[in-house]
Amino acid sequence: MTSAAAAPGSPGSSPAGRARLADVAALAGVSVGTASKALNGGGRMRPETRQRVLDAVATLGFRPNQHAQSLHTGRSWTVGLMTTDGIGRFSTPVLLGAEDALGAGKISVLLCDTRGDAIREQHHLRNLIDRRVDGIIVTGRRTDPRSPLTGISGLEAIPVVYALSPSTDLADTSVVSDDRGGAQLAVEHLLSAGRTRFAHVTGPEHHAAARDRARHGVEHLEGAGFGLSTGRVHFGEWSEAWGRRAADAVLRTAPDTDAFFCGNDQIARGVADTLRERGVNVPGDIAIVGYDNWDTMALASRPPLTTIDMSLAEIGRIAALRLLEAIDAEGPAPGMHTVPCRLVVREST
Repeated sequence: MTSAAAAPGSPGSSPAGRARLADVAALAGVSVGTASKALNGGGRMRPETRQRVLDAVATLGFRPNQHAQSLHTGRSWTVGLMTTDGIGRFSTPVLLGAEDALGAGKISVLLCDTRGDAIREQHHLRNLIDRRVDGIIVTGRRTDPRSPLTGISGLEAIPVVYALSPSTDLADTSVVSDDRGGAQLAVEHLLSAGRTRFAHVTGPEHHAAARDRARHGVEHLEGAGFGLSTGRVHFGEWSEAWGRRAADAVLRTAPDTDAFFCGNDQIARGVADTLRERGVNVPGDIAIVGYDNWDTMALASRPPLTTIDMSLAEIGRIAALRLLEAIDAEGPAPGMHTVPCRLVVREST
């Protein structure tokens, strides 16, 4: 016994071949024009109508014709992600957060690694413009402000958002980590544990991250009525070796130090090594807080480090959302947007 096949687009149908927009419209109970507007994000309609169209798309496995969409909307449905961080220690979480947000909107991502080279950056920029990307997100491995993208014809028509490494032009849109809030979280956590003799060991003074975390940490500490046990910030390198050397220097100068707030997790792990070698109990005698929440360092440290998470993936996600808003509104919202840090408590405190 045989039965007639259901008409394409009707509930329960399994149309042969690729589903069409007309099938989606029929299943959702709307016109083809309404279905098209719902998929393109255009038109004014009730949320439940748009949701019926999206449900029909999922049911039928409908895949829009990207070429036709591009011709209709003038968009390429692609975004460029440009990084200067070839290693990816900081930029990879940012880019993953951005890609998650962009992927939800069915936007393809083109990743470009400039390796910090200005000529390579210009080359990638030309390629992105030639591909008619809808927007560009720029990130890097440091929090230092960077010069805005410039020098390529056609760039002025493309929205650009800077993530983690802000643009020096305040008219640009930048999304950054809140180092002031991060330093405050670290200091408040140590103060709440009864610590009063703080040492601050951090990276090179010419790096914005080292300067900013030091300044904000000292300001918050002084606001609570305390100062640094050695009377100064210990600037150096972003390395475990520097953390070990600095810890020795601090304990020679101020042996009653009971807390280390470190500029990153590598330094904090080096500090922990020296304290362990000296037989100092952590956190019983001295507590340690790092910065970055880099699992490779924080979890392998003995003991595992309490640290500040910069919310890198969230920076990427918000940067992508700001870019999508800029694409839809034909212009980004200018200014600096900060993303809160969070305290991750482990055994070092």
